[in-house]
Amino acid sequence: MNTVRLSERDNVVTAIRPLQIGEEGATQLIPRGHKIATQDVAKGEAVHKYAQIIGYAAEDIAKGAHVHTHNLEFRNVDQEHAFGSNLLPATAPAKPDTFMGYKRPTGRVGTRNFIAVLTSVNCSATAAKLIAAHFTEEKLAAYPNVDGVAAFCHGTGCAMGGDGTGFELLQRTLWGYAKNPNVGGVLMAGLGCETMQIDWLIQAYGLEPGPRFQSMNIQDVGGIRKTVELGIKKIEAMLPIVNEDTRVETPASELMVGLQCGGSDAWSGITANPAVGHAVDLLVAQGGTGVLAETPEIYGAEHLLTARATDETVGQKLIDLIDWWQEYTTINKGSMDNNPSPGNKKGGLTTILEKSLGAAAKGGTTPLNGVYKYGETITERGFVFMDSPGYDPASVTGQIASGCNLIVFTTGRGSAFGSKPAPTLKVSSNTDMYTRMSEDMDINAGRVLTESASVEEVGREIYDAWLRMASGGQSKSEAQGLGDYEFVPWQVGAVM
Repeated sequence: MNTVRLSERDNVVTAIRPLQIGEEGATQLIPRGHKIATQDVAKGEAVHKYAQIIGYAAEDIAKGAHVHTHNLEFRNVDQEHAFGSNLLPATAPAKPDTFMGYKRPTGRVGTRNFIAVLTSVNCSATAAKLIAAHFTEEKLAAYPNVDGVAAFCHGTGCAMGGDGTGFELLQRTLWGYAKNPNVGGVLMAGLGCETMQIDWLIQAYGLEPGPRFQSMNIQDVGGIRKTVELGIKKIEAMLPIVNEDTRVETPASELMVGLQCGGSDAWSGITANPAVGHAVDLLVAQGGTGVLAETPEIYGAEHLLTARATDETVGQKLIDLIDWWQEYTTINKGSMDNNPSPGNKKGGLTTILEKSLGAAAKGGTTPLNGVYKYGETITERGFVFMDSPGYDPASVTGQIASGCNLIVFTTGRGSAFGSKPAPTLKVSSNTDMYTRMSEDMDINAGRVLTESASVEEVGREIYDAWLRMASGGQSKSEAQGLGDYEFVPWQVGAVM
C-alpha cells in the first residue's frame, strides 16, 4: 500500500512515500504526504478529502496529477448546521480508572504542585525570573512534593484599553493560572502603576491573600533588588506549606486535558489526531474532560462539531466564534486561509479546510457539552471547546487558564513545545519524525501506517500515558525543562 484513501467520496488519495511517475498512476513526482488526483477534476470543481470539501480546483486537474497549492484554491465556506444531529454518548468503561493527584480545597485535582510567580505587567518580568531562578533543584531538594517555582511572564499589562477585550483576556488568564489545580502557591509581582492592577484582580476574582497567595509591587517595595529579595523570602516561607500537599488516589474523572496540534502534516489528521480523539472518548467515558481549542483551525469543520452539540445554544456559541474570527481577520486585512504554515504545506496540507478537518479529529466522537471564552473556567465535563487563536503557546496558555491539568500535543513536523504548570505529552504523526526526534516525542502514532497498529490501540496508549503523567511521570518535554517561555497570553486590541 503506497497511498491512503480516507473515503469513497474522496477524489484524492495521499502518498505514504515519495512516488515516481507511473507509480500508483502518478503523472508527476509526488512528495510523501501529498495528494494525487484519482479522477479528472475540472476547474472550479470541489476537491474532497475526509468526504469533505478541502478546496476547489484552480485549473483543470488531470487524473494522477499532484494536487497542492499550485492548483487547489481556498474559498470561504458556508456550511449548514444541524445542531445535535450526531450525538454519540461515550461507551461505559469496564472499570473506573484512577491516578495519584493533589486534591485542592476547591475540589479540583492537580497533576503537579507548582509555586507560580505571576506578573501583572512586563515591567515586573525580570524580577519574577530572578526570583524563580533562585530556587534551583538543590534548594528544592528539601521539598520533594513541590515540582518547582516557575515564573509566568508576558509582554503586556499596560498601555492597553482598561475595559476592552484584551484587558479581560489577560485578567482571566492571570486569575486562571492562580487558580489552576496544578498550582499550590502564588506570588504575584507588579510594578505599581500599570493598567492591570493587582488589587483590582484580587477584588474582581475573589482571590484571598494568605500564606499561599502573596503579592507585591516594585514601586512600593523600593526597586528591583529589594523586590527580588522580598520575593525570595515570601516563597521560602511558602515552600514548607506547599510541600505539605501529597498525592492521593483520585478518579480519572478529575483529568482535564487540553487538546493541541502544531507543526502538522498530512498524517496528523490520519494517525495522531484520531488517536487522541479515541483517548478523549476513553477519558470522557470515565467522566473526564477534553478541551479542544484553536478556533481558526476548526474553520470548515465546525459543522461536524455543531452536529455533536448537546443543544442549539451550545452549537450557536461555536458559530458565533467563527463569525467573530471572520470579522477579526477581515479587519486586520487577513484571511482564514493564512494557515496552514509553510511547514504544514511542505508536509502535504494545502488549505485551512484540509487542516481543520484533521485537527477536529482530536475531539473524538462524544457530544459537545460546552463552548467557552479564552481562559474562562470550564465547568462542564466531557468534550468541550475553548476559543483561542491557532498559535500554540497562546492557545495552550488559555487552556491552562481554563483549568486544564494536562496537555496533549500532536505534531507531524516536530514542534518543540512543553508547558507549565500542566505538562505536555507529545504525539508524533509519523514514524520518520518520531525516530529523528525520539528525545522529544512521547508517543509514535505513525505506527498506524508503519506497523498496522489501529487508531484505537494508539489511543489507548495515549490515554494510559495521561494516567501515568497525572500521577507524576514526566513527559519528554517536561524532562527537558520546557515550559518557562510558553506562557503567552492572547493579546487583542490596541496598544496605546
